[in-house]
Amino acid sequence: MKLNTEVQQHCEVRQFPGVEHVSLWADAAFSSVATENAEVTIRVVGLKEGAELNRKYRKGMGATNVLSFAYAQDPFAPRKLLGDIVICAPVVHREALAQNKPSNAHWAHMVVHGILHLCGYDHVDETDAQTMEQLETEILFRLGFPAPYN
Repeated sequence: MKLNTEVQQHCEVRQFPGVEHVSLWADAAFSSVATENAEVTIRVVGLKEGAELNRKYRKGMGATNVLSFAYAQDPFAPRKLLGDIVICAPVVHREALAQNKPSNAHWAHMVVHGILHLCGYDHVDETDAQTMEQLETEILFRLGFPAPYN
């Protein structure tokens, strides 16, 4: 399956992997679990916008690494709109440093993680978390990255 990805960069980003890589990672995750073509928007934001979106839509405090907003599907729509993913660049950068991970590996993980959420995967309970983590690890391995949870 093919995913049409629009990447919007709305902040200065240290070590941004580039639109081509983000699109490739999103498509790899999507094609691992999807049965039809779709479209997604990935918005890269700073701390202020990340915190505001997290507060407004998830009732969270401060910015988080990735937020996923799945769309309800209209059966009569000419194409499937999967949803939006918001990645907070400063948080991803800080986490990569703290976890001693290459920046691209952590960016890839956040993209894959967000896509899987849009495709219905979650990590609310232990069984679902194990399923999602295993799938993330397999996708990232195929992309040439190490396991994200080691």
